[in-house]
Amino acid sequence: MGLELRGVSKTVDGATHIYPTDLTLESGTMNVLLGPTLSGKTSLMRLMAGLDVPATGNVIWNGEDVTGMRVQDRGVAMVYQQFINYPSMSVYDNIASPMRLLGMSASEIDAAVKKTADLMKLSPLLDRKPLELSGGQQQRCALARALVKNAGLVLLDEPLANLDYKLREELRVEIPKIFEESGSIFVYATTEPEEALLLGGNTATLWEGRVTQFGPTPEVYRQPKDATTARVFSDPPMNFLEIAKAGTKLMFGDGQSAEVSGRLAALEDGRYVAGFRPNHLEIDQHTDAALKFTCTVAVTEITGSETFIHLDHHGDRWVGLVHGVRDLRLGSEITVYLDPSHVYTFTEDGSLAAAASYALAA
Repeated sequence: MGLELRGVSKTVDGATHIYPTDLTLESGTMNVLLGPTLSGKTSLMRLMAGLDVPATGNVIWNGEDVTGMRVQDRGVAMVYQQFINYPSMSVYDNIASPMRLLGMSASEIDAAVKKTADLMKLSPLLDRKPLELSGGQQQRCALARALVKNAGLVLLDEPLANLDYKLREELRVEIPKIFEESGSIFVYATTEPEEALLLGGNTATLWEGRVTQFGPTPEVYRQPKDATTARVFSDPPMNFLEIAKAGTKLMFGDGQSAEVSGRLAALEDGRYVAGFRPNHLEIDQHTDAALKFTCTVAVTEITGSETFIHLDHHGDRWVGLVHGVRDLRLGSEITVYLDPSHVYTFTEDGSLAAAASYALAA
């Protein structure tokens, strides 16, 4: 039992926001919607919640067709990027408000509020007003109010985006713990692949209104079924390079080649596209089998412990993520290295031909 979308789509003024989508979310699972801004994450959540009626298809909840049913009749909780609390109410009353609307007894409300406040580390703050709290505490209050409803479906639409780094890290750790205790279906929208990996569970990758892949998060990350999914589940996006297979070799640019083995050996000779993540492009050679490429430094971004190096490789724009602070002159030539075991192979139409061998061994 759980939530099932059957051929659900959404159009606005004739424009398609969500293409026909089939998706099944089982009870007691964490599910991440991962995609860039305007990929359709919020639109899909609104269809799940009942805030919007699909143009086509049906929404099934625990075996019942709830398409068109009012959101207040569905037992859904939703937390937005812009956290919303009642400023005139105390934290206690904010958390208690959904249960009062349901007509629960005072003793039931008090027990639920205190349990949820303890879970969200809000117990010392129950008498305060939301505006007396920090941004992170206000978001915890909004999350607590959603969780206390004991809703079967909890939708979190980029709930940590407006918080500072430290608070985001704390809540990223806490949310899976909350999920484990609640037993509800959690759906969490984010633009950040790292966040999807930290949350675990299942991930649906979205691109321009389409779910490109759905499955266990590590599996989608390691074995994307196409280049679009690989691009979405990589930050910065995956790098690509046209290659060719000839006999027992893969021919790369700059006259580089690599011996094929495993699944690659079964590929027909012809043209393909190699894909590799930025963290696998190195400026130090760590293996004798590494492929070498001569590139031009376009931009460098130093984040502190890491440096993003934007490169031009004969018109292809690549990004390398390397450890440490690297002082590289813009416009200078640089040799970068790539371990062939980190290379994904896609057909020219973008379908996965062979996953990187390191991913298959993980």
